Amino acid sequence: MDDKLLITPAPHISSVKTVRGIMLDVVISLLPATLAGIIIFGIRSLQLVLASVIAAVAAEAIYQKVAKKPVTVNDMSAVVTGLLLALTLPPDAPIWIPIIGSAFAIIVAKQIFGGLGTNFVNPALAGRAFIVAAWPLHMTQDWLNPMTHDAITGATPLAVFNNTGTTSLGVKDLLLGLRAGSLGETCIIALLAGGIYLIARDVIDWRIPVGYLGTLALGTWIFGSPNGFFQGDWLSGILLGGAVLGSIFMATDYVTSPVTPTGRFYMGVGAGIITLLIRVWGGYPEGVTYAILFMNLVTPLIDKYVVPKYYGYMHDIQARKAAAGGGTK
Repeated sequence: MDDKLLITPAPHISSVKTVRGIMLDVVISLLPATLAGIIIFGIRSLQLVLASVIAAVAAEAIYQKVAKKPVTVNDMSAVVTGLLLALTLPPDAPIWIPIIGSAFAIIVAKQIFGGLGTNFVNPALAGRAFIVAAWPLHMTQDWLNPMTHDAITGATPLAVFNNTGTTSLGVKDLLLGLRAGSLGETCIIALLAGGIYLIARDVIDWRIPVGYLGTLALGTWIFGSPNGFFQGDWLSGILLGGAVLGSIFMATDYVTSPVTPTGRFYMGVGAGIITLLIRVWGGYPEGVTYAILFMNLVTPLIDKYVVPKYYGYMHDIQARKAAAGGGTK
């Protein structure tokens, strides 16, 4: 027979979902935040999104052609990477920033390591980390006022919050995105709508964002105020910055997150702790990118030590205890 069944190493998961179907769900879930960013910060945001997505798709196609590999742009994973990267950018970033960032994300963080399924860090976050390191002023200096689209120079609301423990923004402003920030991180309602959609579609595991945001909220309440312990504004701590965007859409990446439900929760908790450490005691106002990238690197260890308990494991434990005690109590 010419047709052969190829067996790959475990785990073997049977699912009707396809990579393209999952990526399409992610794109749909990101549309509310993308549209909100365009409405809040203006048409410039749309240009950044288009540049980032087109650059990501082009980089994947060109690299695969040059490397004589099958071109897989139809699976839409490059579209997701480009869209996610764009949503982490300042709305007034130069148009070449997402182009370079997307090319780095696709080629260096994804394709060089074998493509989708073999990358060990989230490509979009790797691309963002690269452009922050290479061109920090373009990523941290100037911001746009929401709705007015006027350029302002100064600290973001998150940076002010980290220094003072307070914010002048009300809950309504935080939920609707009426504040300075990255293109896709400000409108919390849009992000939550996308997250609920992905959970309902069984695309992401709720344990990661719940563990992440819950840990960050608890830590902000305990350590987030300069006036003492247990006085921090935990709600502003999770609504300001990119924690909601990162916990829902980036930390939940299939390839770079643990395989077990318990392991995923641990990953969320770990990312929340690292984000808190950077915000409260670090020199950089936001720690979401580096927190998730670090937990991506720790994922193999989590998978190694957090394993599902097999049926009958308690019987085996009791048997070993009995053997160690000579069979008697």
